[in-house]
Amino acid sequence: MTSEEQLLKEYHTWLRLERGYSPNTVEGYEMDLEKLRAYCKEHVDKNNKPLDYVKLDFDALQEFIFQQFKDIRSEATQARVLAGLHSWFRFLLYKDYIEQDPSELLEGPKKSKHLPTVLTLDEINRMMAAIDLSSNEGHRNRAMMEMLYGSGLRVSELVNLQLSKIYLNEHYMLIEGKGSKQRLVPLSPVAEEWFGYWLQERATWPLKPESKDFAFVNRYGRPMTRAMVFTIVRRLCEAAGITKTVSPHTLRHSFATHLLQNGADLRVIQQLLGHEDLATTEIYTHLDVQDLRQAILQCHPANKG
Repeated sequence: MTSEEQLLKEYHTWLRLERGYSPNTVEGYEMDLEKLRAYCKEHVDKNNKPLDYVKLDFDALQEFIFQQFKDIRSEATQARVLAGLHSWFRFLLYKDYIEQDPSELLEGPKKSKHLPTVLTLDEINRMMAAIDLSSNEGHRNRAMMEMLYGSGLRVSELVNLQLSKIYLNEHYMLIEGKGSKQRLVPLSPVAEEWFGYWLQERATWPLKPESKDFAFVNRYGRPMTRAMVFTIVRRLCEAAGITKTVSPHTLRHSFATHLLQNGADLRVIQQLLGHEDLATTEIYTHLDVQDLRQAILQCHPANKG
């Protein structure tokens, strides 16, 4: 193993074990680093030598950012790229490969706060009704949708959910969320019912040895992927006549919003969603306030006519 390969392996280990990042975050950060390495191979320093992606100065790093952001319009994506670069140089500093972090003074875009899309209860019901229960995947898809909406799971949590972590008698699931943090999430009676139907179907499906503990599998007996769940949600929305831009995460937003609208405490919602910071959960209070304002505009006599 070359010294470069060893360094990249150390970085991967640092991200996963010492920082506790999820596989998706690790993959994103490593992709950002690959872009930086490719840029350095194509550019030279004042001495006409290829740039060193380990000992990069602030000016060269800023130029790289400028080149990257020309093709990236999303503020969220720009912020994530910067987070990946900060992570790389923090690692180098922590491991004493460098004495000063050149990314320390980099400023990212100020992310504007966009309220997430939320489905109404009627739209949720139309999505559920659009599932073809006579198809081979019907009961599986209904059980997945009930868990996304009924328990507020992230799509990554859903596809990685293990049978051994579902306690039907106790009505709970043990979920592994971001940063490998675990939390207990209640199972709704409706989700339990549809999951029971799916378990009966699942028993007749051919399963690969490595898939036997995965709660949800595809028709080939392999674990479901995030992309497959996205496709299922999109097709259900089309079948239900929903024109909003919807993803599996929309069901999670809807879960939290509907709980808040019906009187659930914000800290309870925080715990159910697995948010480390209450401020992340507070976005749903803004959604609720919007609903209250809309009610005044539509129903108060002073606003009629």
